[in-house]
Amino acid sequence: MIPTRRTLLAALAAVGTLASLTACGGGSDSSGSSSGASSGTYTFWDPYPQFDASSAWGRLVTSCGTKAGVKLKRTAYDTTDLGNKALLAAQQGNAPDVMLVDNPVVSTLVEAGILNKTGDLGLDTKSIQKNIIGAGTIDGASYGVPIGANTLALYYNKKVLSAAHVDPASVRDWNSLTAALRKVRAAGKKGITFSAINTEEGSFQFLPWFWGAGGDLTKLDSAEGVAALSLWQQWVKDGYAPKDVLQNTQTTAWQEFATGDYAFGENGTWQLGNADKAGFGYGVINIPGRRGGSAPVPTGGEFVTVPVQKDTARYDVSKKIVTCLTSDTNLLPTDTTLMYVAPTAAVQAEQVRQNPRLKPWVDAVASARGRTSGGLGTRYPTISQPMWTAVQAALSGSKTPQEALKTAQSSARKG
Repeated sequence: MIPTRRTLLAALAAVGTLASLTACGGGSDSSGSSSGASSGTYTFWDPYPQFDASSAWGRLVTSCGTKAGVKLKRTAYDTTDLGNKALLAAQQGNAPDVMLVDNPVVSTLVEAGILNKTGDLGLDTKSIQKNIIGAGTIDGASYGVPIGANTLALYYNKKVLSAAHVDPASVRDWNSLTAALRKVRAAGKKGITFSAINTEEGSFQFLPWFWGAGGDLTKLDSAEGVAALSLWQQWVKDGYAPKDVLQNTQTTAWQEFATGDYAFGENGTWQLGNADKAGFGYGVINIPGRRGGSAPVPTGGEFVTVPVQKDTARYDVSKKIVTCLTSDTNLLPTDTTLMYVAPTAAVQAEQVRQNPRLKPWVDAVASARGRTSGGLGTRYPTISQPMWTAVQAALSGSKTPQEALKTAQSSARKG
């Protein structure tokens, strides 16, 4: 069943809050919003208003149009605005020729019948890491080409851990992480900071622990889900994590870690530049699974897509533009600028060669999952909101983890 316009807009609004997860700035460029006025002009929308026409990204977009033999008219919106405008433009028959969208939005646009399959366009995606392209794959078909991915890991403060006699390599599972936090508190420092805010950011940060326990998003109140929420609740109760995680965005959680008082901070690839400016030695480790290994982490990042057009003859040029934007040659500088992990092994290897600090992030992305993967599609927002609500209830003490997740599962089922 195709969702109603209201349902789709609500879903887009819910997933659109991930702009902050993908290093996208706010604001928009209102210089244009319709398809090319002539066959020599093609339109391109992206969620990067922080990059103007003179930036490396802006110049790349222009050059890809030139190489395809057309003028490429670029319009930049913030993530939420872009998703909503894409839906409305498609309904009005004037969708852009090529569009870069946040990965959770892809499934919503597919259900609305807006996007072409990459296979139908003849786009080659064989070299793309399967779990990265999985965020834009519905019923076995991909509907875009990922430009890169970002995700979560644990930053740690070397000085704080050293003073507490904690070797970061000893953190291999939840028990060893909690033991490390205990030692840090005993040494007079603060433990771990993260975002548990009642938005998609809170769900994004909770997912590694939920999945790391073996949780299934279609069964929020499973024993595994309860274990993950109980871990966070216990950390707050014991003072290993601050109570303000309930209000923390990923930005404010980072600001707490940047004070130098915390041992660990859960945050993303996009904070690497800020980490270098923090003024203290830091390292990065993967978020541990409940019983060891790296926990699956959610992928952030965007997909280059080709919206459905009345004039199907335009697709040949659109394909050339997408191929240019996502070629290995262009992915390297683009993903370096965005602090993304590239979607192909070849470019990932070159990224690590140029910047060895990206190695743990490449490893994290290798075990990452798309939030809408596994057939969830547009169901994800109806699961995520009850989940972050449950996190709030448990960490505030108004409900037990089991009660909170039971309520969440009931709400998700109705959604």
